[in-house]
Amino acid sequence: MRTERRTHRLEFTLLGVALLLLAALVRFHLLGAQSLWNDEGNAYVQATRSLAEIADHAARDIHPPGYYWLLALWRGLFGQTEFALRALSAFASVSSVAFAYALGRRLYGAVAGVMAALVIGLNTFSIYYAQEARMYALLALWGVASLWALAHLLRLRKTSSRLSARQIVIRALPLALFNAAGLYTQYAYVYVLVTQGVVVLLWLAGSLAPDARRTLWRVLATYVAANVIALLLFLPWLPVALQQIATWPNTGQSTPLFESLSVILNWLIFGLTSQNASLAVAWLVLLFGLMRMRGGRAWATLLPVAWVVISVGLFLAQGLFRANNLKFLLPAQIGMALWMGRGIWVLWHGLAAEQRERRLVKWLPTVWITRLAATVAALVLLFALWQGLNPLYDDPAYQRADYRAIAARAEAELSVGDAVILNGPNQAEVFGYYYAGAAPVYGLPPGLGGDDALTRDETDAVLTHGGSIYAVFWGDAERDPNRVVETALDEQAYLLDDTWYGDVRLARYRQPEAMTSYDVGATFEHDIHLLGARVSSGDFTAGDDVLVALEWEADTALAARYKVFVQLLYPDGTLAAQHDGEPVGNSLPTTLWEAGEPVEDHHALQIPPDAPPGEYRLIAGLYAADPPYTRLLTDDGADYVEIGRISVIGQ
Repeated sequence: MRTERRTHRLEFTLLGVALLLLAALVRFHLLGAQSLWNDEGNAYVQATRSLAEIADHAARDIHPPGYYWLLALWRGLFGQTEFALRALSAFASVSSVAFAYALGRRLYGAVAGVMAALVIGLNTFSIYYAQEARMYALLALWGVASLWALAHLLRLRKTSSRLSARQIVIRALPLALFNAAGLYTQYAYVYVLVTQGVVVLLWLAGSLAPDARRTLWRVLATYVAANVIALLLFLPWLPVALQQIATWPNTGQSTPLFESLSVILNWLIFGLTSQNASLAVAWLVLLFGLMRMRGGRAWATLLPVAWVVISVGLFLAQGLFRANNLKFLLPAQIGMALWMGRGIWVLWHGLAAEQRERRLVKWLPTVWITRLAATVAALVLLFALWQGLNPLYDDPAYQRADYRAIAARAEAELSVGDAVILNGPNQAEVFGYYYAGAAPVYGLPPGLGGDDALTRDETDAVLTHGGSIYAVFWGDAERDPNRVVETALDEQAYLLDDTWYGDVRLARYRQPEAMTSYDVGATFEHDIHLLGARVSSGDFTAGDDVLVALEWEADTALAARYKVFVQLLYPDGTLAAQHDGEPVGNSLPTTLWEAGEPVEDHHALQIPPDAPPGEYRLIAGLYAADPPYTRLLTDDGADYVEIGRISVIGQ
């Protein structure tokens, strides 16, 4: 019998190793392929500082310094490539799978541990943050490690021996260190601490028998000691933490509760790439996970349930729901995996044992039916998880902003006299990680923003240098909600094109060296006048940009919105290039024009690379912004006016 048990344990140990290898494979796969994004750039810069400087900067941020301290040490050992910086998170996530496997085995059995490890290992919510140089994978690790230590504590056997204060402290140290590490990593770790307290209360409710009082004293003393030690370790940072938590912003969003829970459950069970995966089988498994088997312990049965319910409940109660904040629930994903692991265990072993020993489930005549049901349920869930892997690696919707490509383009195309503007928060760090070009870089608005007059002055100062400007826009609605930077660029420079790199937009602007003026003097319907135009001077070659400034004026306030079109026509009159948009880079719709006030409107067109030599015409006009997009007519009955001509010479 002992030999059989040893063989059984060895098999599950080898299976556990295989699960860790699988978890490592999907986490280290393409780990350095994507560019760092904004927050990762911030983590990188923090890791280049001394430990004291990290604490000083973290005190002015929203996150505690623990992860940055660890990343600084990690960077010193392994370097600062994208792969190296993210490898800390990947390693932490694989370690979380190991702790979840151990916790599932400790609480329920090997089957539960295996299933929990698989659900975490293949869940794209877990994998995504395992491939990010941020603190959330580490947050999950400390969460599961602390509950593993707590479960070990609550399973102490009854004994007549007494524990000294020194022995209590030694037994409390693992839980204390995990809790202190969690608090120094992310403030959402409080969800785990509340879960621990509820689990201890559940344990107390089942440990009040007279013969259990000695065990109760030992456990409570150890648990209290662990929390006291953790608090003492965190005490130096506690005043900063309380101030930061008090100013933690509410999202201000109001998402219906059912919709919020649907998104959260899909992420916790199937991952962030879940495309409306069916929750039916998952609900069934979770229901079985609530069953308490003979000889079972209520606290052990409800530990993962409490973990999920408390974390999600506090998260929603704080008004934090939005996709970017769901990372705070990464530890709860492990709780969900344990809950599902227990459900499969009940089907596989617990329910069959109940039937065999007590015949409580008379409608299941044989053990193999329950094990078949467990196998089918597990395979259905794992198949859904497996399907989510490819989108995580391949679908652009789940790719991070490509600052690497933006910086490479700026390096290749800009020179001294040009400029880069980073419009939006937390871009300087990640852009600086990649960029080593000659053009200077300006972060605008300055500081935390809020002073529009200062922002306008500093943007105007950048524009006085002339040349090309590459503006990188991300999160600008937060730092520059009145679009001061973009408005200044639209008014004084010429937008060549917009290119999206993930959720970051690169806008390329040019300022002309010389312009030729043309008197147009055309009047369109609704008393809209095109007074004149300026066109960049000189001879052009194929592929060059043509810059056009139009001067508009309306006699009266306009009730409708109109778009402006500027077209470049080949010598034979066919279309060569076109630019459309509402006036002033879409920032000044015609409904906002003031009667009698001139409006300068800039456009840029690129001559096709294969354009033949010859004389090209430039025409302009207006059309309705809403269907049916009808053009406005001039006094002469035409639907456009010619504003000038340019010469294209040989390539």
